[in-house]
Amino acid sequence: MERYEELNKSFINGEWTEGLSSRNYDNLNPYDNSFINTIRLVTAKQLEQTYEIAKDAQKKWAKSSAPVRKEVLRKAAEYLKNNRDEMIKVISRETGGSILKANVEVDLTIGLVEEAIKMVDKLDEVREIESDIEGKINRIHRLPLGVITSISPFNFPMNLSMRTIAPAIALGNSVVHKPDIQTALTGGSMIAKAFEQAGLQKGVFNCILTDLEEIGDAMLTTPHSQLISFTGSTPVGKHIGMIAGSLLKRVALELGGNNPFIVLADANVDRAIDAAIFGKFIHQGQICMIINRIIVHKNHYDEFIKKFTERVKSLPYGDPMEPTTVIGPLINEIQVEKALSLIEDAKKDGAKIVLEGKREGNVLSPTIFVDVDNKSKLAQTELFSPIATIIKAESDDHAIEMANDTEFGLSSSIFTEDLSEGEQLGLKIESGMTHLNDQTVNDSPTIPFGGSKSSGMGRFGNPWVVEEFTITKWISIQKGYRKFPF
Repeated sequence: MERYEELNKSFINGEWTEGLSSRNYDNLNPYDNSFINTIRLVTAKQLEQTYEIAKDAQKKWAKSSAPVRKEVLRKAAEYLKNNRDEMIKVISRETGGSILKANVEVDLTIGLVEEAIKMVDKLDEVREIESDIEGKINRIHRLPLGVITSISPFNFPMNLSMRTIAPAIALGNSVVHKPDIQTALTGGSMIAKAFEQAGLQKGVFNCILTDLEEIGDAMLTTPHSQLISFTGSTPVGKHIGMIAGSLLKRVALELGGNNPFIVLADANVDRAIDAAIFGKFIHQGQICMIINRIIVHKNHYDEFIKKFTERVKSLPYGDPMEPTTVIGPLINEIQVEKALSLIEDAKKDGAKIVLEGKREGNVLSPTIFVDVDNKSKLAQTELFSPIATIIKAESDDHAIEMANDTEFGLSSSIFTEDLSEGEQLGLKIESGMTHLNDQTVNDSPTIPFGGSKSSGMGRFGNPWVVEEFTITKWISIQKGYRKFPF
């Protein structure tokens, strides 16, 4: 049985490497602040050296055969499967996620690695395109991009890290990865262990345990990386985009959301409530795709509030290691204080509260606001906590109009009995994803995952991520003599 808590070092060039900073980070369980491990942080100089290692390793890895890359990924997936029970415990302890959430995260991660195996052959596919020049053949090749920078968040760290790492490796790239230091094991060290056990060539995957105080913007400005893949807040994403744009680097940015859950006039209310409960409160609302605004047609409004509130009151909260727990802790005290501040500000602004949460340490039980103004600060803020907002729509068209009245555009959902009309309405919602008769938190390694507007740019998932992580190269071959005009 692996002892993941002992993996408190960065993984650089195939070796577990001590950080050289004078600073340590104490990794604590967000539920009870119990000690997990202490991490010595990596310095900016170590980071620079890591990029040079990754650059050299990538040149060799790009020449590796498809069977070699497939076997590494297959063994990594096998390792994850064989160690899932211990990993689930670590995920729950480190992220504060429920056992259900931890199971979902491991399954999604395994699925990403297995899907990446199918991407390997994309490098060997050559397309021929007809030429309008006599005797010329046009061939389109796909080449590895180079070194990919990966930066992942604290909420679903293993899944949101692997969706960059596995495709990058499959497509002949190397990776320098930095997980959120609060979830260093889940988002970094356990992934590094999987690839170490899979026999991945040294230097192809490197996991850096550090923070911004140590490295600043070095992961963004390094000349050795061709793409920055980031999942996190919109303000940070915009900062990354500005720097990457000035350096003509590619980006894959999955940012914040203000995701609407729409209940239309013809919806089945009970089924909508089932979906809303899950889509609002899984992982305490700390998901970019989480339901942020519940927009209900006036015909169902009172019924929805009554039934939804009764269901929410019964949700178990507390220790995430207890199998029945639904609501566990927020990631840290700062996030709890932020959520409480949002609640107090909304109350001062006149928002009506029908259920107010209670704080126990970093655990915050659910809060429900009703009669919320869609233009209010409460409705326009990504809440990232177990706070539900319910908004009345005067008509179906009004619901769609309010859904679009936000700077964000990640996920959305519509409940309706008319699936044909629902799909047409879904096309009118300004978001990267819309789900009919489901909630907003959906993911799969085979869909184009990503947002619009301030929710990001680029798409994950096979085959869309292949385009993001490779170079398209045109080779023309002039077989017959070409006569030139001069």
